[in-house]
Amino acid sequence: MSTMVTDTQTTIERWTADPHRTTIEFEVDHLWGLHTVRGRFCSFEGEYIVGPHSSQIKLTIDATSVDTGNAARDKHLRSDDFFATAEHSQVSFTSTRITGLGNGQVHVHGQLEVAGTSIAMEFDASVRVIDGELELETTTTVDQRRFAMSRGPLRNVLSPATLHVKTRLAQEP
Repeated sequence: MSTMVTDTQTTIERWTADPHRTTIEFEVDHLWGLHTVRGRFCSFEGEYIVGPHSSQIKLTIDATSVDTGNAARDKHLRSDDFFATAEHSQVSFTSTRITGLGNGQVHVHGQLEVAGTSIAMEFDASVRVIDGELELETTTTVDQRRFAMSRGPLRNVLSPATLHVKTRLAQEP
């Protein structure tokens, strides 16, 4: 593992997500588990800051960029039943602590803000160095009910949603 993710370093390194090599995808069981809705967010910014005493991950997603391949569903997801994008156009995650687990694994604690509600969350992620860039990947679950998101008019949207983020990050000069 590179010294880029250890606490022994003396300079600050800033890594920025490449939007062409980053995916932010989700899936949630629908119709009482008979169907899985898959989607993605098309517009976002992310960075991984590595410093001498701590590291930080920041991710900002344009919630209006949600795309499930169904325009009517996407419009509903932007409504007050879900992301409430008229008032809260962004979803954001900011880490509060990152600890190394070894073998390219880190444990991330942070705050996720969606539709005006912020919750603490934590997850494991893999960090790899590939051709001088970082690749960060995680799959975690989020209980959308914690953000007062609807279960649908027939209570047919199940919790939790699965979120998968895979990003390539290039170091800023």
